[in-house]
Amino acid sequence: MKSGICHRHLSGRFLTFQVVALGSSAAIFTCLLLLVSRAAAQEAIPALSLRSQVGTARTSAPASPLPDLVKEAERNNPEIAAALHGWQAATHVPKQAAAFPETQVSVQQFNVGSPRPFAGFSNSDFAYIGIGASQDLPWPGRRALRGRVAELEASSLREDSEAVRRRVIEAIRLAYFRLAYAQQALGILERNDQLLNQIQQIAEARYRVGQGNQQDVLRAQLQHTKILEAIATNRQEQGQLQAQLKQILNRPQTSPDVVAEPLTPTFLLYTDAQLLERVLNQNPDVRARQQLVQRQEAQVELAHKDFRPDFMASYMYQHTASQFRDYYMATFGIRLPNRGRQKAELAEAVENRERAKRELEAELQQTLAEVQRQYVLIRQSEERLNIYKGGLIPQAEATFRAGMAAYQANRQDFETLLSNFLDVLNLDLDYRRELAEHESALARLERLTGVTLP
Repeated sequence: MKSGICHRHLSGRFLTFQVVALGSSAAIFTCLLLLVSRAAAQEAIPALSLRSQVGTARTSAPASPLPDLVKEAERNNPEIAAALHGWQAATHVPKQAAAFPETQVSVQQFNVGSPRPFAGFSNSDFAYIGIGASQDLPWPGRRALRGRVAELEASSLREDSEAVRRRVIEAIRLAYFRLAYAQQALGILERNDQLLNQIQQIAEARYRVGQGNQQDVLRAQLQHTKILEAIATNRQEQGQLQAQLKQILNRPQTSPDVVAEPLTPTFLLYTDAQLLERVLNQNPDVRARQQLVQRQEAQVELAHKDFRPDFMASYMYQHTASQFRDYYMATFGIRLPNRGRQKAELAEAVENRERAKRELEAELQQTLAEVQRQYVLIRQSEERLNIYKGGLIPQAEATFRAGMAAYQANRQDFETLLSNFLDVLNLDLDYRRELAEHESALARLERLTGVTLP
């Protein structure tokens, strides 16, 4: 039995084989199969590459920095504008509440013998023309208290408008981070789908030369279909996020889509104690509740003032016939309050004051708890990001590379190789998702505490 030696010549993309020493036909066929298998596998090796860069959506539009979108929302968002106009309208109320009651001016004309105006004015001793004015005078200090109540109400609305602004900014940040993750995830899915397609070609080549089985090819095709389904879901989510962002920015829905910048970790430089301390001074919801408590305090004081009487002063001048002198009349009156009604109003004001205090306490405790939750989430997320970046992802990539080499050398089955491939894909997506959640938690913390993060 003669032995055969197989040689291959590789030039560019063309591969030729030459049998130097021919033996049996079976030996020749075996040699050809071996060369085809090795050539197909080695042709695919240079094209295989793991994740090296952040995947982004393939688009020609430039990326929109998040600070620019925040400024645009502050200028154009209708909710922010409506809240601002509501506060500005409330600033005009204190002057109204502290003003004197309207002055009343009256004109009188008295006739004798005829209903016609000025009839009999010169031939009757009882006919006259009079003009007068009257003014209500509240108890001293009552107008100032009413103005104080209105000022505190306006201050509360100012804090509410700030809270609306922060909620809108938080909403645009959260949507932006989700969009950035979706766009990066789409790039990762598309890139790994190309890598999977190359792995599938290797599996098909091995199957053709008898070193693999049909199940390997079918599993690769199944995973390819799953990636296509994930890409379709990703694009659906991007469309929904685009609609949400355009609504917040008050852009037409037919305007160009927003392209997010790649996410990078933002580090929190505050301790939990520093963040909790800022809640009292910088959280607009808590400050609005504080203003409402002060308003109810002033309302209770005003209810006590309402037990005091109001006054009324009036003056009348009457001109009669020429043979009689004119009349001058001044009147001073007192309006006594209904004490039963005032007691009920005072009781209502006291209860509203206690309700406002409890609402402030509840708002404060809820905000402090939420700050603490977000702080813990951020710190734990930072640890997980370090684990992903410094451990899981590099280890998964090294395992996949080693598995790929073992599979090409026929020392590892396709199931293990596919599992290693999915580990790299899923860990990469998990890292991007964790990064988006980390940035979202920071956005919530900014709204709650008022801190500005880089």
